[in-house]
Amino acid sequence: MLGFLQGFSYGLFLTCLPWLLAGLVNPRLAVPVEPPSRLRVILRYCLVVPSISMVMWLTSLWGGFGPTLSGWLAGLVAIPLLLPLERRLRGWLGRRRDRRHRQSLSAEAARRRARQERDAHEADLTVLDPARPPEEADELVLALCRSKQALLDVNRPDLAVQADRVYSRYRHVLAVLEGRFHSGELAFVRARELVVQVCLGAVDTLNSMASQASGVVNVDGDFVRRRLSREDRRLGTEERTALMRRLELLEETERRLRELAARNESALTVLDDTAVSMARIETGRPQASVTAERALEELSRFVSRADRYGRGGS
Repeated sequence: MLGFLQGFSYGLFLTCLPWLLAGLVNPRLAVPVEPPSRLRVILRYCLVVPSISMVMWLTSLWGGFGPTLSGWLAGLVAIPLLLPLERRLRGWLGRRRDRRHRQSLSAEAARRRARQERDAHEADLTVLDPARPPEEADELVLALCRSKQALLDVNRPDLAVQADRVYSRYRHVLAVLEGRFHSGELAFVRARELVVQVCLGAVDTLNSMASQASGVVNVDGDFVRRRLSREDRRLGTEERTALMRRLELLEETERRLRELAARNESALTVLDDTAVSMARIETGRPQASVTAERALEELSRFVSRADRYGRGGS
C-alpha cells in the first residue's frame, strides 16, 4: 500500500507540468470551475496538486517500500479521471444552490404576500381584483384596478397594496358624505369632486411607480450583490463598473419609489382628514324636543317628587 502511494505521488507530480501548459493555452481543459482562468490553473498545478503529491510522498517514506508500477499509472491518469467527476460534482452543487435560492425567494415572496394580506385584513382593506373589478365600478375604481395590475406585472405587490388602500379610503369617504348630505346637495357634489381629484392624483402616482419599477424589473439585485461580494477579486474593471452601475440604478429607483409612496401616504392622510371632518358635521334634525341636559334635570326633579304623589293618593 505504501509503495502504491509513493508511486501515485510520483505520477501525480509528473503530470502537473503538462496540465499546467495545457491550462495556460486553454484554461477550460485544466480546471473544472466557472469561470475558468489562467490564475486558477497556476494555483492548481503549481501549488495545490504538487502539495498533495508531496504530502503523499512524505507519508509513504516511513514504510521503506519502493514505488509500484500500478501507483505510477494511477498517478498519471488521476487528473484526467478526476476532472470530469469534479466538474459534475461542482455543477450539481451549483444547481442545488440555485434551486435552494429560488425556493428561498419563492418562500419569501409567499411570506410577503401573506403578510400583506394579513395587514390588509387587519386594516379592514377591501382588496381589489384587477381581473374582476367591483360591480358598478366608476372610472376611478377602474383606473385603480389598472394601476394595481401594472404594479403586479412588474413584480411589486408591496406597492400594489396602495391601490387597495386608496380604494378603501375612497369608499369610506363617500359613505361618510352620503350619510351627512343628500346626493343632490351642492356641498355633496363639490366634496365628491375634490375627493375624486385627490384619488386620481394617487392613481397618477401609482402609474408613475409602475413605470419606474418596470425599468429595473429585469435587474437581479441579489445576483449582482453576490457576484460583487464573492468574486470581486476575479472581476475585471469594466465588469465591476457595470455591476456597480446596476446597483446604483436599483438604489436610485428604490429611492424614487419611496418618494412616490410617501406622496400617496399624504393623499391618504388628506382622505382620512376629510372623513373625520365630514363625520363631525351634524346635518340631521334632533329627534328630542329638548336637550339631553334639560331632560336629565326634569327627570331628576320628577323622581324627587314621586313620593308626594304616593302620599297624596293615600
